[in-house]
Amino acid sequence: MLQHVAVIMDGNRRWAREKKLPTFVGHQKGYQQIEKIVERAKDHGIQYITFWAFSTENWKRDKVEVSYLMKLFRYALKGDLMKKMIKKGGKINVLGDLIAFPEDIRKGIAKVVEESKGNMGIQINIALNYGGREEILQAVQQIVSNKVDKTDITEELFSQYLHTRNQPDPDLIIRTGGSFRLSGYLPWQSVYSELYFTDTYWPDFDEKAFDKALEEYGGRERRFGK
Repeated sequence: MLQHVAVIMDGNRRWAREKKLPTFVGHQKGYQQIEKIVERAKDHGIQYITFWAFSTENWKRDKVEVSYLMKLFRYALKGDLMKKMIKKGGKINVLGDLIAFPEDIRKGIAKVVEESKGNMGIQINIALNYGGREEILQAVQQIVSNKVDKTDITEELFSQYLHTRNQPDPDLIIRTGGSFRLSGYLPWQSVYSELYFTDTYWPDFDEKAFDKALEEYGGRERRFGK
């Protein structure tokens, strides 16, 4: 059963460049795709969907672009998209270390998480300032800080120290934009995930493209090492 799909939303900037548009237009168009894919995921009975919106490395981008992304996050947190997803039963969760974000963004995130915590519909994870190695290091640090006996450390216990605690691992990870790597996305959780790569840029990744990814997933046999 397909429970959890994770997405690397890649190609916004290249989409914009190829159309001779400012970079921010690509990010804006990419943001608009999220609602479509969430709704399609719900149609397929998917219970969890995770979008990688901002990585720990993205801070190194041009300051103007980073500033625009912060504005886009503010707009997303206060805009109709988030309100509609919550109203339709979506439960918002955030993966990543939020301390690096401005205070108003952190407060906005806390607000939508709190408003949606009682919802029973699809869980929508947004990975912000997320890096897979950082997630694992933080888990190790917390385990050490809690003085957990080494004989008690199991895969199950370790998973409870990750951002995705109490969630199933992704069954399928989709990366748009033509790259064939995970770039540190959910390294612990993805060990048995099926991977789907497409040349389609994220701003063009619509419901039909999502259906195609799920169709290919449906034709694969998952053995989990057996």
